[in-house]
Amino acid sequence: MFRRTFWFTAGAAAGVWATTKVNRKLKQLTPESLAAQAANKAVEAGHRLKDFALDVRAGMVQREAELGEALGLDAAADPAAAQGRELPEPRRGTELGPAAPSYFTLPTSSYNRNEDH
Repeated sequence: MFRRTFWFTAGAAAGVWATTKVNRKLKQLTPESLAAQAANKAVEAGHRLKDFALDVRAGMVQREAELGEALGLDAAADPAAAQGRELPEPRRGTELGPAAPSYFTLPTSSYNRNEDH
């Protein structure tokens, strides 16, 4: 009798455990849950990309400083030293105004699509 009670209890416990596992897995596979998981993965990937971009930018700045130091360009990169330099004067167009680029042409006559029929 104790043997039957033991196996009955063990079977009931295994059934409850298996049912709980299956229900959890089914809840994970609902469209809402899958969408939330995908959104979380996308946000996580975005954070990793942002961190990578910041690391690349920091590396670029460091490498620029190293190259500037090696080439002796540190003084020109300093904004205080660049204040003595002035920008060149802007170009002036002809008396009639700036010339249109060669690729820009105005149509000589209007095009009417109704005339094609």
